[in-house]
Amino acid sequence: MRFTVSSLVSNVPDPVTGLRCTPHEKLYNVIDQAVTAERLGFDGYGVGERHGEPFLSPAPPVLLSAIAARTSTIRLFTTVTVLSVADPVRAAEDYALVDQLSAGRLELIIGKGNDPRHRELFGLPEERQWDALAENYALLRRLWREEKVSWEGGGRPPLHEVTTWPRPYQDPIPVWHGSATSTLSTDLAARYGDPLFSANTSHPLETYQGLVDHYRERWEHYGHKPEDARVGTGFGGLFVARRSQDAVEGFRPYWEAMSRWTAGRGNRSPFVSLEDAVARGSLLVGSPQQVVEKIHRYHQAFGNEVVGVGVDLLTEDAQREQLELFASEVVPVIRRELPSRRP
Repeated sequence: MRFTVSSLVSNVPDPVTGLRCTPHEKLYNVIDQAVTAERLGFDGYGVGERHGEPFLSPAPPVLLSAIAARTSTIRLFTTVTVLSVADPVRAAEDYALVDQLSAGRLELIIGKGNDPRHRELFGLPEERQWDALAENYALLRRLWREEKVSWEGGGRPPLHEVTTWPRPYQDPIPVWHGSATSTLSTDLAARYGDPLFSANTSHPLETYQGLVDHYRERWEHYGHKPEDARVGTGFGGLFVARRSQDAVEGFRPYWEAMSRWTAGRGNRSPFVSLEDAVARGSLLVGSPQQVVEKIHRYHQAFGNEVVGVGVDLLTEDAQREQLELFASEVVPVIRRELPSRRP
């Protein structure tokens, strides 16, 4: 099993103290968090793309470049790149540059984005978002795999024998498909033979299991070997303590703050309380043994090879404490019991 940490760089007041970082402080907190994740032996660190308050992550390539300069081994993810609203030529250039700067450590996770402000800000009609994602990805793939690309589509001016520069360090950069709500994303991933990353944050296991099952069905439909399908799984929050009661009470103010977020209400989460979300959802909140058992339960349902966690909302000291506890008490157990099948 591989383990990643990710951040949407949400800069909100601490729900306990009421204090809020400056943008400068928060951005460097994220960079330091990535350095800590590498030191603790995590396999990857991801930065999401969001536009508008309270997020400070409109340009993942910029932030990932800063992280690349401070790290040397950890893989660098985008969680996710909102490719539906991006110019594929610019995306090809920007992320190839990050791949060069990191000596081939970049992995893209692409998606249409679940924040409606993306569509409004970039003028993308809601009915066009899935078509735009598929079209932009088709072009991005070609730009990274071919030279002198000629192309014509509905989202940008035609191209005639274009070669983007620099070329990626990797050949090619790995691309995952972020999946949260629709079988259109799982079908797109299966069609191209790409891995799937289940967002898995706001709803019960069964909702996301349906999407993962659809991905595997379409994977075989498109003629790929079943054993080659790859799935990653995100988890909605992390708070580990020796006693489960202490973990729940420690996470409660952060859960209540999340519930008040305007940016998260579009997810239409059915959970009515923190206890409900812990019982039926993906929150890794509890004792180390309870967290291990939940990761096993999701692995049994999804067959995932990657576990993604986040500590975005916690204070800086709590972030470090939680990552250290998770890395020392949970990760070794899971790696021993669910060893990785491939690099």
